[in-house]
Amino acid sequence: MDHFCTCTNTACRCHPSNHDKGCTLCIEKELRKQEIPACFFNLIAPGESIQDCSLEAFARRVLHSE
Repeated sequence: MDHFCTCTNTACRCHPSNHDKGCTLCIEKELRKQEIPACFFNLIAPGESIQDCSLEAFARRVLHSE
């Protein structure tokens, strides 16, 4: 398991605690959907519930966090 993983959705089959492939499955899944993995949002918005994980939403959040 990736010890730095900040995602709390351990029910997700791609969460590193559910397999031995680290973050790869999660990142692949999110990129196919043109979304950002939860750990990136956790970096800029710790503890917040994120409903929109799109690339656009992430960019807006980064620009507003400065």
